[in-house]
Amino acid sequence: MKKYLDDIFIKAAEKLSYLNDVDRIFTIPNQQNYGDYSTNIALLLSKKIKKNPRDVAGEIISNLDYDKEVIEKIEIAGPGFINFYFSPSYVPGILTQVLSDNENFGKSNKYRGKKALVEFVSANPTGPLTVGHGRNAVIGDTIANMLEWIGYSVDREYYFNNAGRQMRVLGDSVRLRYLELLGNRIDFPEDYYQGEYIKDIAAILKKEFGDKLITEDPEGKFKNAAETEIFSDINKTLSKIGIKFNR
Repeated sequence: MKKYLDDIFIKAAEKLSYLNDVDRIFTIPNQQNYGDYSTNIALLLSKKIKKNPRDVAGEIISNLDYDKEVIEKIEIAGPGFINFYFSPSYVPGILTQVLSDNENFGKSNKYRGKKALVEFVSANPTGPLTVGHGRNAVIGDTIANMLEWIGYSVDREYYFNNAGRQMRVLGDSVRLRYLELLGNRIDFPEDYYQGEYIKDIAAILKKEFGDKLITEDPEGKFKNAAETEIFSDINKTLSKIGIKFNR
Protein backbone atom coordinates (compact mmCIF):
# COMPACT_ATOMS: atom_id res chain seq x y z
CA MET A 1 0.00 0.00 0.00
CA LYS A 2 2.87 2.37 0.74
CA LYS A 3 4.30 1.64 -2.69
CA TYR A 4 0.96 2.47 -4.32
CA LEU A 5 0.89 5.81 -2.49
CA ASP A 6 4.50 6.50 -3.37
CA ASP A 7 3.81 5.75 -7.04
CA ILE A 8 0.85 8.14 -7.31
CA PHE A 9 2.85 10.88 -5.56
CA ILE A 10 5.76 10.39 -7.98
CA LYS A 11 3.32 10.79 -10.86
CA ALA A 12 1.76 13.88 -9.25
CA ALA A 13 5.25 15.39 -8.92
CA GLU A 14 5.31 15.69 -12.72
CA LYS A 15 2.71 18.44 -12.27
CA LEU A 16 3.67 19.68 -8.81
CA SER A 17 7.45 19.86 -8.83
CA TYR A 18 7.56 20.96 -5.19
CA LEU A 19 6.60 17.41 -4.19
CA ASN A 20 10.21 16.50 -4.89
CA ASP A 21 11.45 18.96 -2.25
CA VAL A 22 10.57 16.78 0.77
CA ASP A 23 10.66 13.11 1.65
CA ARG A 24 7.45 11.19 1.12
CA ILE A 25 6.60 9.60 4.47
CA PHE A 26 3.40 7.63 5.01
CA THR A 27 2.50 6.44 8.50
CA ILE A 28 -0.28 4.35 9.97
CA PRO A 29 -2.42 6.63 12.18
CA ASN A 30 -2.90 5.76 15.85
CA GLN A 31 -6.65 6.09 15.47
CA GLN A 32 -8.50 4.01 12.88
CA ASN A 33 -10.90 6.83 11.96
CA TYR A 34 -7.92 8.78 10.55
CA GLY A 35 -7.56 6.29 7.69
CA ASP A 36 -5.20 3.49 6.77
CA TYR A 37 -2.26 5.80 6.04
CA SER A 38 -1.54 9.44 6.65
CA THR A 39 1.11 11.94 5.57
CA ASN A 40 2.19 15.35 6.81
CA ILE A 41 3.79 16.29 3.50
CA ALA A 42 1.52 19.32 3.07
CA LEU A 43 2.63 20.68 6.45
CA LEU A 44 6.28 20.28 5.50
CA LEU A 45 5.80 21.88 2.11
CA SER A 46 3.76 24.83 3.40
CA LYS A 47 6.86 26.27 5.05
CA LYS A 48 8.86 25.97 1.85
CA ILE A 49 6.30 27.37 -0.59
CA LYS A 50 4.67 29.76 1.92
CA LYS A 51 1.10 28.55 1.52
CA ASN A 52 -1.58 27.44 3.97
CA PRO A 53 -0.99 23.70 4.60
CA ARG A 54 -4.65 22.81 4.06
CA ASP A 55 -4.55 24.59 0.68
CA VAL A 56 -1.39 22.68 -0.19
CA ALA A 57 -3.08 19.43 0.84
CA GLY A 58 -6.06 20.23 -1.38
CA GLU A 59 -3.80 21.00 -4.33
CA ILE A 60 -1.93 17.74 -3.85
CA ILE A 61 -5.12 15.67 -3.65
CA SER A 62 -6.53 17.26 -6.81
CA ASN A 63 -3.40 16.15 -8.68
CA LEU A 64 -3.35 12.56 -7.42
CA ASP A 65 -4.35 10.11 -10.14
CA TYR A 66 -5.56 7.07 -8.22
CA ASP A 67 -7.83 4.10 -8.74
CA LYS A 68 -11.03 4.50 -6.73
CA GLU A 69 -11.23 0.72 -6.44
CA VAL A 70 -7.95 0.92 -4.53
CA ILE A 71 -8.39 4.12 -2.53
CA GLU A 72 -11.95 4.71 -1.37
CA LYS A 73 -11.41 8.29 -0.21
CA ILE A 74 -8.79 10.88 0.70
CA GLU A 75 -9.44 13.50 3.37
CA ILE A 76 -7.70 16.55 4.79
CA ALA A 77 -7.53 16.49 8.57
CA GLY A 78 -6.45 18.97 11.22
CA PRO A 79 -3.91 21.57 10.16
CA GLY A 80 -3.13 19.79 6.87
CA PHE A 81 -2.68 16.06 7.26
CA ILE A 82 -3.75 13.94 4.28
CA ASN A 83 -5.50 10.72 5.26
CA PHE A 84 -5.95 7.80 2.89
CA TYR A 85 -8.74 5.23 3.19
CA PHE A 86 -8.18 2.11 1.15
CA SER A 87 -11.09 0.19 -0.33
CA PRO A 88 -12.26 -2.68 1.94
CA SER A 89 -11.91 -5.04 -1.04
CA TYR A 90 -8.35 -3.97 -1.86
CA VAL A 91 -6.46 -5.59 1.04
CA PRO A 92 -8.18 -8.99 0.75
CA GLY A 93 -7.35 -8.85 -2.95
CA ILE A 94 -3.66 -8.38 -2.18
CA LEU A 95 -3.71 -11.24 0.33
CA THR A 96 -5.38 -13.49 -2.23
CA GLN A 97 -2.64 -12.63 -4.72
CA VAL A 98 0.08 -13.29 -2.14
CA LEU A 99 -1.35 -16.73 -1.39
CA SER A 100 -1.82 -17.48 -5.08
CA ASP A 101 1.71 -16.45 -6.11
CA ASN A 102 3.17 -18.11 -3.03
CA GLU A 103 6.99 -17.88 -3.05
CA ASN A 104 6.93 -16.04 -6.40
CA PHE A 105 4.96 -13.06 -5.08
CA GLY A 106 6.58 -9.84 -6.24
CA LYS A 107 8.86 -11.55 -8.74
CA SER A 108 9.53 -9.58 -11.92
CA ASN A 109 11.18 -9.97 -15.33
CA LYS A 110 11.61 -6.22 -15.68
CA TYR A 111 15.39 -6.46 -16.12
CA ARG A 112 15.54 -9.76 -18.01
CA GLY A 113 18.51 -9.75 -20.39
CA LYS A 114 20.58 -7.47 -18.17
CA LYS A 115 23.63 -8.67 -16.26
CA ALA A 116 24.96 -7.75 -12.84
CA LEU A 117 28.14 -8.62 -10.98
CA VAL A 118 28.05 -8.75 -7.19
CA GLU A 119 31.42 -9.12 -5.48
CA PHE A 120 31.21 -9.87 -1.78
CA VAL A 121 32.92 -11.54 1.20
CA SER A 122 36.26 -11.51 -0.68
CA ALA A 123 38.25 -12.35 2.44
CA ASN A 124 41.91 -13.09 1.78
CA PRO A 125 43.06 -16.61 2.73
CA THR A 126 44.93 -15.56 5.85
CA GLY A 127 42.46 -16.78 8.47
CA PRO A 128 38.94 -18.03 9.18
CA LEU A 129 35.95 -15.83 8.38
CA THR A 130 35.08 -13.27 11.02
CA VAL A 131 31.62 -12.12 12.13
CA GLY A 132 32.13 -9.08 9.90
CA HIS A 133 32.82 -11.32 6.91
CA GLY A 134 29.69 -13.31 7.73
CA ARG A 135 27.62 -10.13 7.86
CA ASN A 136 28.94 -9.02 4.48
CA ALA A 137 28.30 -12.48 3.07
CA VAL A 138 24.63 -12.33 4.01
CA ILE A 139 24.23 -8.75 2.74
CA GLY A 140 25.96 -9.53 -0.56
CA ASP A 141 23.96 -12.70 -1.13
CA THR A 142 20.74 -10.84 -0.36
CA ILE A 143 21.58 -8.13 -2.90
CA ALA A 144 22.33 -10.81 -5.51
CA ASN A 145 19.03 -12.57 -4.74
CA MET A 146 17.10 -9.31 -5.06
CA LEU A 147 18.68 -8.58 -8.43
CA GLU A 148 17.81 -12.07 -9.65
CA TRP A 149 14.27 -11.55 -8.33
CA ILE A 150 13.72 -8.69 -10.77
CA GLY A 151 15.23 -10.48 -13.76
CA TYR A 152 18.98 -9.84 -13.73
CA SER A 153 21.44 -12.57 -14.65
CA VAL A 154 23.76 -12.34 -11.65
CA ASP A 155 27.37 -13.40 -11.28
CA ARG A 156 28.49 -13.83 -7.67
CA GLU A 157 32.21 -13.18 -7.39
CA TYR A 158 34.63 -13.94 -4.57
CA TYR A 159 37.70 -11.80 -5.24
CA PHE A 160 40.79 -12.33 -3.14
CA ASN A 161 44.48 -11.53 -2.94
CA ASN A 162 46.76 -14.49 -2.28
CA ALA A 163 50.06 -12.74 -2.94
CA GLY A 164 52.49 -10.39 -1.23
CA ARG A 165 53.78 -10.01 2.28
CA GLN A 166 50.60 -11.22 4.01
CA MET A 167 50.99 -14.65 2.39
CA ARG A 168 54.72 -14.83 3.09
CA VAL A 169 54.00 -14.06 6.74
CA LEU A 170 51.23 -16.66 6.76
CA GLY A 171 53.57 -19.33 5.38
CA ASP A 172 56.31 -18.45 7.83
CA SER A 173 53.83 -18.45 10.74
CA VAL A 174 52.91 -22.03 9.88
CA ARG A 175 56.59 -22.96 9.44
CA LEU A 176 57.47 -21.69 12.91
CA ARG A 177 54.55 -23.52 14.53
CA TYR A 178 55.60 -26.65 12.63
CA LEU A 179 59.12 -26.36 14.06
CA GLU A 180 57.63 -25.80 17.50
CA LEU A 181 55.61 -29.01 17.21
CA LEU A 182 58.84 -30.84 16.43
CA GLY A 183 60.31 -29.69 19.76
CA ASN A 184 62.25 -26.66 18.58
CA ARG A 185 62.37 -23.50 20.66
CA ILE A 186 61.17 -20.61 18.54
CA ASP A 187 60.81 -16.86 18.89
CA PHE A 188 57.38 -16.20 17.37
CA PRO A 189 57.09 -12.58 16.12
CA GLU A 190 54.20 -10.52 17.46
CA ASP A 191 53.17 -9.38 13.98
CA TYR A 192 52.76 -12.97 12.73
CA TYR A 193 49.41 -14.78 12.64
CA GLN A 194 48.65 -15.89 16.19
CA GLY A 195 45.47 -17.94 15.85
CA GLU A 196 45.06 -21.59 16.82
CA TYR A 197 44.27 -22.37 13.19
CA ILE A 198 47.98 -21.81 12.40
CA LYS A 199 48.91 -24.56 14.86
CA ASP A 200 46.22 -26.82 13.34
CA ILE A 201 47.70 -26.39 9.84
CA ALA A 202 51.20 -27.03 11.21
CA ALA A 203 49.93 -30.22 12.84
CA ILE A 204 48.52 -31.43 9.51
CA LEU A 205 51.92 -30.91 7.87
CA LYS A 206 53.71 -32.66 10.73
CA LYS A 207 51.37 -35.62 10.42
CA GLU A 208 51.89 -35.83 6.65
CA PHE A 209 55.60 -35.09 6.38
CA GLY A 210 57.05 -35.71 9.81
CA ASP A 211 60.29 -33.76 10.14
CA LYS A 212 61.08 -33.73 6.41
CA LEU A 213 60.30 -30.02 6.07
CA ILE A 214 62.74 -28.80 8.73
CA THR A 215 65.45 -27.68 6.35
CA GLU A 216 63.46 -26.83 3.27
CA ASP A 217 60.18 -25.44 2.12
CA PRO A 218 59.66 -26.96 -1.35
CA GLU A 219 57.56 -24.70 -3.58
CA GLY A 220 56.28 -22.71 -0.64
CA LYS A 221 54.68 -25.76 0.94
CA PHE A 222 53.84 -24.00 4.20
CA LYS A 223 52.14 -21.10 2.40
CA ASN A 224 50.31 -23.37 -0.02
CA ALA A 225 49.12 -25.69 2.73
CA ALA A 226 47.88 -22.74 4.77
CA GLU A 227 45.99 -21.27 1.81
CA THR A 228 44.40 -24.63 0.97
CA GLU A 229 43.26 -25.31 4.53
CA ILE A 230 41.96 -21.78 5.12
CA PHE A 231 39.98 -21.76 1.87
CA SER A 232 38.56 -25.16 2.78
CA ASP A 233 37.39 -23.75 6.11
CA ILE A 234 35.95 -20.62 4.43
CA ASN A 235 34.04 -22.70 1.89
CA LYS A 236 32.60 -24.91 4.63
CA THR A 237 31.43 -21.86 6.56
CA LEU A 238 29.79 -20.27 3.51
CA SER A 239 28.21 -23.59 2.55
CA LYS A 240 26.59 -23.84 5.98
CA ILE A 241 24.74 -20.57 5.40
CA GLY A 242 23.85 -21.48 1.82
CA ILE A 243 26.11 -19.04 -0.01
CA LYS A 244 27.65 -20.03 -3.34
CA PHE A 245 29.81 -18.23 -5.90
CA ASN A 246 30.20 -18.78 -9.62
CA ARG A 247 33.27 -16.61 -10.12
